[in-house]
Amino acid sequence: MTAKLTLIRGLPGSGKSTLAKTFEVDHFEADMYFVDADGNYRYQAEKIGEAHQWCQSMTEQSLSNRNNVVVSNTFVRRWEMMPYYKMAKRFGAEFEVIECHENYGNVHGVEPHVIETMKKRWQEWRSEAQ
Repeated sequence: MTAKLTLIRGLPGSGKSTLAKTFEVDHFEADMYFVDADGNYRYQAEKIGEAHQWCQSMTEQSLSNRNNVVVSNTFVRRWEMMPYYKMAKRFGAEFEVIECHENYGNVHGVEPHVIETMKKRWQEWRSEAQ
């Protein structure tokens, strides 16, 4: 059985996490790294690199067990998706990218000017980029 790795990308508040939760597969996102044992979200900007490394490690572990995985992160730039694309290739997993474009208001308090900056930096995912 071939595993599948699905990336869900979009700006903060676009519905990524909500959509990811509808998949009955292993689900990871960098924001999960900042949730404490009591379920409280405590973002720490200086640990964002660790959060993304954790997300990639969890994804790799699931794929190594032939589990289907969905990862929901902003993935504004193509290079941010490449480690996952390469991981899918390494494990022979199907790879899919879904984009969310709605605006539900973000639950993590990301400032509008930050979202606007992300929007300006947005890169489309194209097969040529792979």
